[in-house]
Amino acid sequence: MSGTGYDLVIVGGGLVGGTLACALGGSGLRVALIEAVAREAPRQPSYDERILALSWGSARILQGIGLWDALADSATPIRKIHISDRGHFGFAHLDAQEESVPALGYVIPARTIGQAIQTQLQGVEVFCPAQLLGFHIQAQGVQLEIVQRDTSHLLQTALLVAADGGDSAIRKRLGFAYQERSYGQDAIITTVTADRPRPGVAFERFTETGPLALLPLGDGRYSVVWTARETQTQEILAWPEQRFLDQLQERFGYRLGTLSRLGSRRAYPLILRLVPHPVQERAVLIGNAAHSLHPVAGQGFNLGLRDVAALAQTLVDAVRSGADPGGRATLSTYRQLRGSDQQILGTATDLLIWLFTSPWPPVRLARSGGLLGLDLLPGCKHRLARYFMGLHASQPRLARGLPL
Repeated sequence: MSGTGYDLVIVGGGLVGGTLACALGGSGLRVALIEAVAREAPRQPSYDERILALSWGSARILQGIGLWDALADSATPIRKIHISDRGHFGFAHLDAQEESVPALGYVIPARTIGQAIQTQLQGVEVFCPAQLLGFHIQAQGVQLEIVQRDTSHLLQTALLVAADGGDSAIRKRLGFAYQERSYGQDAIITTVTADRPRPGVAFERFTETGPLALLPLGDGRYSVVWTARETQTQEILAWPEQRFLDQLQERFGYRLGTLSRLGSRRAYPLILRLVPHPVQERAVLIGNAAHSLHPVAGQGFNLGLRDVAALAQTLVDAVRSGADPGGRATLSTYRQLRGSDQQILGTATDLLIWLFTSPWPPVRLARSGGLLGLDLLPGCKHRLARYFMGLHASQPRLARGLPL
């Protein structure tokens, strides 16, 4: 096979693909990154105005990569989480102090992470903007054809990493089997300001249409994730500002006082998509290409970062031992590290949505009792907190805040 040779080529330079490139930039591996959208584009889909909830474990991964110092000043800590069920008596609290950590997680704009990634992309050959025209997988490697500024390039790599998002063209081309289900819901994203803020406290409130989350941003501001039925989304987006605030207040209550200063509103469709086996010969799916989750508990990007931590360590260890970075043994090691976490978290979030939107009276009673019981059982609450913090899965070196 002819062409420029790499140990791996990452297709998709968004938050997950870009983070993987940063993790491997100084590792000695030959890495190329292909991104279709120019970084300066006004509508770069990965580095937009979304607000992300990073788990404590994700912050440690970013620290191990060397990105956290550039993010810390923009990150708002979550020290407590208040969980409630609208119209019912159940509620529970999670507290960082009880878990002996500075924070359960952090709230940070996606754009801030994107800027940090761009600053640290060193030791990686970046093709941006560039389009993947096609690829061919053979036993000894993968050959890719890309075009950048009307010039074609032929690349050769031991491993093809698909980080090209939920609508992954590589996943479709390779015929990866996946499970998919639409929730019939949209996540409406905006910001508000509270006149009685509770610094460091995040709220997850379950309602009849899905979860409603308010995440602290500092200075009394909160990011709002309002799950609505897709048949209601356009109506809600069209509401005048005061009506939206009134309806939000009615659903959330007055734990933060009066809500005001509504930001711009965007809506994202919600689906469950899981690829049970995200590896094939010389190819691996990571991030949303491998799994798209409901935003309940805010675990989507965190799951992608755990993909990054496991894959980066697997590849570095393989090359250091003289193994093939795209070989079956290497990919089998990665699959063993990640398979259960991806499947368990996907199933758990799906179950939560069913449990907290079911109108069946016995289910409503059980979930209220379950929330109260959770608050009274330290062992169960500790396990739930570890899920929120991303500490339930295996902990590769980056996930322990250590370099590769």
